[in-house]
Amino acid sequence: MKKILRCILILCIGNQAVAQLNPAIEHWLINSTGITGRHYVQGNSTPINETTLANVQSVQYSSNWVYVTTTGVPSYITGPFMDGNPSLATNQNAIFKIPLSPAQNTGTFTATTGGNIGIFVNGVALFDYRDGVAWNTSANALCGGPGNPPCPGGPIAVMSWNRDAIPAERPGFDCSKGHPAMGNYHHHQNPSAFKLDLTVISNVCDLYDADGLYVIDSMVHSPLIGYAYDGFPIYGAYGFKNADGTGGISRMKSSYQLRNISTRTVWADGTDVPDGPAVSTTYPLGYFREDYEFISHAGQADYLDIHNGRFCVTPEYPNGIYCYFATVDSQWNSAYPYVVGPTFYGVKTATKVTSITEPVSTYTSSAGINEFSDSDWSVYPNPSNDIIMVQVNEFKNQSVTVELYDAFGKLIQTQRIVQGSTIAYFNADTLYKGLYQVKIQGQATTKKLVIQ
Repeated sequence: MKKILRCILILCIGNQAVAQLNPAIEHWLINSTGITGRHYVQGNSTPINETTLANVQSVQYSSNWVYVTTTGVPSYITGPFMDGNPSLATNQNAIFKIPLSPAQNTGTFTATTGGNIGIFVNGVALFDYRDGVAWNTSANALCGGPGNPPCPGGPIAVMSWNRDAIPAERPGFDCSKGHPAMGNYHHHQNPSAFKLDLTVISNVCDLYDADGLYVIDSMVHSPLIGYAYDGFPIYGAYGFKNADGTGGISRMKSSYQLRNISTRTVWADGTDVPDGPAVSTTYPLGYFREDYEFISHAGQADYLDIHNGRFCVTPEYPNGIYCYFATVDSQWNSAYPYVVGPTFYGVKTATKVTSITEPVSTYTSSAGINEFSDSDWSVYPNPSNDIIMVQVNEFKNQSVTVELYDAFGKLIQTQRIVQGSTIAYFNADTLYKGLYQVKIQGQATTKKLVIQ
């Protein structure tokens, strides 16, 4: 009996050690407060509250795997999708099975595919660059996807010229740079709202205001925002310049660039393929994935490899691990190959499963709300006479309450920044001119606000 109890104790301690040491178990936005999804309907700037729970519902793990159960619905507002997409973000009832000890693929690299290739920490799916549309060289027309005839050979056919979803489907992305495929809401790119880019290239946020998973901050290492299907972590746009964690903070740069071509007759490696459409205003350079070429940047530490990643030190992995980054250009607009791809660095073993068939432990987060410093959050515009926005620089594991006080210390309004979101709004239309204070409940720091 003592031996049995001793074995159980060792097993429990071992599982606890796994949970304490592996960010792939700890860094999920587990919904502990009943937050539900929200969405906009076209023509109405008031979001509709849903009944579907948002973010991740549970995290379970064994010695080799972590199982993430999620609806696939984020806590930030989704929609509308202005390209006529009739779908909404719907409950995916998904269980993602992700390896805890990812391994480098030392053989032939595995190409990313259409559909899920990873998962963000809020349980939302990651897709690669493609949108299922390609160029039919026989018919000299687009094929695949809504509104086009099927491609020869069906949806898994290998085509010479494959459309890039980021420029082609921009009108259909919501403010958070996501959209659903038959209900499966997903991001192809850096999940930070259009309105937060230095150069804003979509006006969807003007009426349908929302935020994304995190806020780009050039002064700090970006947060861990997800995991690819090979089990390696995904970070936001900024990291330590040097792989060993030195050199300050730098934007991680894609090593892919647009080719200098006017016709589409060969690939970047010189392979002669059936001709695609000439570069034009209808099919501009960058419209197809094959418009890009990889350029090695040896000696430049902040440029990424052919998979859009590198081996480096991060806050969560002080001993170093291979990491992907959600690349953006100098204006913070998404930069190809966006997150992961066009091939995986590691052995692709993660998948969606319908059930868990091995003994597992359930991870319970004990993390509270971190202490806020003055630089951790912002109030803008300031002065204001319309809408007041309060934004935290990183997503939080728990919802936070934001309070607005007048000059006499009277509480005027309260709002919430929900878990997995970054922003709260106050309406200043009914406020008198004067000085106000904004405070995050339970935190020492306050910010002054002027209402004009």
